Amino acid sequence: MTIVTDDLTEISHPPQALEFFAGIGLARLGLEGAGFQVAWSNDYEPDKRALYEGNFGPSPGHEFVLGDIREVRGAALPTGVSLAWASSPCTDLSLAGARAGLRGSQSGTFWEFIRILSEMDADRPPVVVLENVVGLATSHGGEDLAAAVRAFNGLGYSVDVLAIDARRFVPQSRPRLFLVGATDPPDAICQDSHDLRPDWLWRVFGDSTLRTHRASLPPVPAPLTCGLGVYVEEMSAADERWWDQDRTDAFLASMSATQIQRVTQLRESVGVSYRTAYRRTRAGVAVWEVRPDDIAGCLRTARGGSSKQAVVRVGDGDLQVRWMTPREYANLMGAGQYRLDGARTNQSLFGFGDAVAVPVVEWLAEHYLMPLVTGWGGSGQDARRQTSSPHRREGMSHG
Repeated sequence: MTIVTDDLTEISHPPQALEFFAGIGLARLGLEGAGFQVAWSNDYEPDKRALYEGNFGPSPGHEFVLGDIREVRGAALPTGVSLAWASSPCTDLSLAGARAGLRGSQSGTFWEFIRILSEMDADRPPVVVLENVVGLATSHGGEDLAAAVRAFNGLGYSVDVLAIDARRFVPQSRPRLFLVGATDPPDAICQDSHDLRPDWLWRVFGDSTLRTHRASLPPVPAPLTCGLGVYVEEMSAADERWWDQDRTDAFLASMSATQIQRVTQLRESVGVSYRTAYRRTRAGVAVWEVRPDDIAGCLRTARGGSSKQAVVRVGDGDLQVRWMTPREYANLMGAGQYRLDGARTNQSLFGFGDAVAVPVVEWLAEHYLMPLVTGWGGSGQDARRQTSSPHRREGMSHG
C-alpha cells in the first residue's frame, strides 16, 4: 500500500509502530485509525491479551508478546519501525495510588521502556510517545517529569509535553499527559500558548537543562459539557440490571443533603436524563455522590467497589440506578464497536478503565505523530484515509 503525502513523497508501506503496555489495544485502534500499522505489542496480563485477541483476531504482520517487560530485549523487536508508544502503568503516579513516582514498582517500569529503546540502538524509532496520568507533571515537585524528559534526551530525543482530556472527544472526564519525543523535531516552534499546553506544564519548557520543543498544532475540540445520555446503553425500565428498591433506597440514604437536593431536582424535572455516580469514603463513611453534569467521571479499573461507576436514570418523577456496563465503558473510551464476546464483566471494566481513549490517540497521531514520521509537511489525513485498519471501530454500540 502506498501513501502519497502533500509533497508527493511516496511511502510504500504504512509507518510501523510498537505498542508497549498494550492492555486491550485502544492505543492500537487510535494509531491504526490515523494510518500507522502496529507491528508488535506487549502486556503482562493474560486477561487483557484475551480481550485484545478477541477484538483484533489474528493480524498478519503483528506479534503480541505476553510477559513482563523486564524480559523484553531491544534486539528482539522489529526493525524499521517509526514509532514506539508506551502507556506505562500509572498506579504510582495517579491520585488513587501511593504517589511513589517513577521510583514506584509499577510506574518504574518506565525505565524498562528506556532500557529497551537504548538496546535498539540504530534501530531506535525516530518518534516515541509516553502516555500517563497528569500527576506525572507534579510528582515529586515536577522532578519525575523532568527525569522522564531527561531520559529521552539521553537517547537523542527532543520532547514536547501535552495535556489532553478525553472530554474533548467523548463525554468522559479523563485528563492524560503525553510526552512526544522526536529525534528530528519540527523546525517551527509554537511560541504562543496552546490549549494542550496549560500554564502548569510550562515549567518543563523553561528548564534550560532539558531539550524540548513545542510543535505548532491545529486547534483541538473544546471540552464537551454534555452527551452522556447518547452513550448510555438502551435498556427497559424492567431490565434486571437496574437495582431493586431496597438497594436504591440504600443508595439514596447514603447521600449528603446537597446530593439529595440535586437528585430531587433531577427527579422532579420533565424528561429523563442520565448521570453517573461514584461511591466515595467521606470521614470514614461510604457515601454515593452524583455528578452534577451530563458527563461521566473518569473510568477506573474495577478492582474494588469504589472504583466502579454507576448510571443514574432520573426524571419524570422516577429514579433508577445500576452499574455501568462494559459496552458503556467501551462507548466512553471511543471504542463502541469493540468486540466483547465471551468477556467477563470485570475483565472488560478493568481493561477499559486502564486504557487510553481511542479518539485522543487518533487526533494526536493524525495531527502530530504522522507528520513527524512522514516529514512535517506530510499529510496525516492522506495516510489515515489510505491505511485505516480493518479492525478500526467507529461509533458506539447500544447492544
